[in-house]
Amino acid sequence: MRNTIAALAAALALGGCAGLNDTEQRVLSGGAIGAGVGAVGTAVTGGCVWCGAAIGGAAGSAAGYIYDQTRDD
Repeated sequence: MRNTIAALAAALALGGCAGLNDTEQRVLSGGAIGAGVGAVGTAVTGGCVWCGAAIGGAAGSAAGYIYDQTRDD
């Protein structure tokens, strides 16, 4: 039962990203990657995992946006 619910939740989450434009996709991807790297980095170093994920997500989103803006020019 839990596997079914998890699969349904994953499908709904991924399906919500289908209509994003290039900028939105890059910001979302950057944020997700940044949050993951921040969480893992702080877990390895013994810091606050939530803080690392939040900071990494913000930095990744900003990087994705900046990348998109420089790429479009």
